[in-house]
Amino acid sequence: MILNNLNLFYLLTKLIYLYIISIYSLGGDHLNILIDNKSGAPIYDQIYTQIKQQIISGALKENEMLPSIRGLAKDLRISFITTKRAYDELEKEGFIYTIQAKGCYVAPKNVELLREENLKRIELLIDEIVQLAASCNLSSEDILSMLQFSLEEKQ
Repeated sequence: MILNNLNLFYLLTKLIYLYIISIYSLGGDHLNILIDNKSGAPIYDQIYTQIKQQIISGALKENEMLPSIRGLAKDLRISFITTKRAYDELEKEGFIYTIQAKGCYVAPKNVELLREENLKRIELLIDEIVQLAASCNLSSEDILSMLQFSLEEKQ
């Protein structure tokens, strides 16, 4: 019985720790990063993707300061180099900018960049729709009528 209680205590402690890490606010009040070691995606890519999504969604505001590279690495318990790579990718794509000796900030939204991101997302969703439609033996007319119905519903 004591062994079972110790195992349960250990599991609960670990779950609480993982929960705290996942919601820990870094830098701004809205930067939450969750690293999934089972996803197969590189850690730098998970950081890059999550910050980019928060910028696009507006959760991170223009000119909002991001946590320092070293601070984020320490808080996530990962390598400085991994975090730096994520920030470098974000800067290269115009999502953040760096002021020497001051830190990294969310770049002002580039309307064309956001439009391009949304177009890429739409294309991915369309590909998924086509695959699902094929698995249901739907014709292109069926898909178009479903799309038309959805558009009319939104108006």
